[in-house]
Amino acid sequence: MSTILAPVSIGELADKITILEIKAERIADPQKLQNVRTELDGLLPLWAPLAAAQAEMTELKTALRAANTRMWDVQDALRAKEAAQDFGEEFIDLARAVARHNGDRVELKNRINRLAGSRFVEEKQYR
Repeated sequence: MSTILAPVSIGELADKITILEIKAERIADPQKLQNVRTELDGLLPLWAPLAAAQAEMTELKTALRAANTRMWDVQDALRAKEAAQDFGEEFIDLARAVARHNGDRVELKNRINRLAGSRFVEEKQYR
């Protein structure tokens, strides 16, 4: 089996596409980049009619991409601190930023879900 089709929320589709777009910009390895582009090419046709139907979808996807870019940058910085065994105040601030940015992601994904009338909605619960 080369691929499978699995139902996901519209917000999850937008999230996956934005992450792949970021990877397409940041990954240098040609084989990895080809894999990213193949996956992205498979998902973009699913998104296109949704974006065409509602202009706000494009705005929300742009905001989601910005949130995912911030998350990527924070996680890169966090990995660098961990590799250097630097667990000071900046490490703590970065770790807290992961939760904050992830909350932004979930909110944007659910706004997309509500706008699209998605049957599937991501739920989170924290103590």
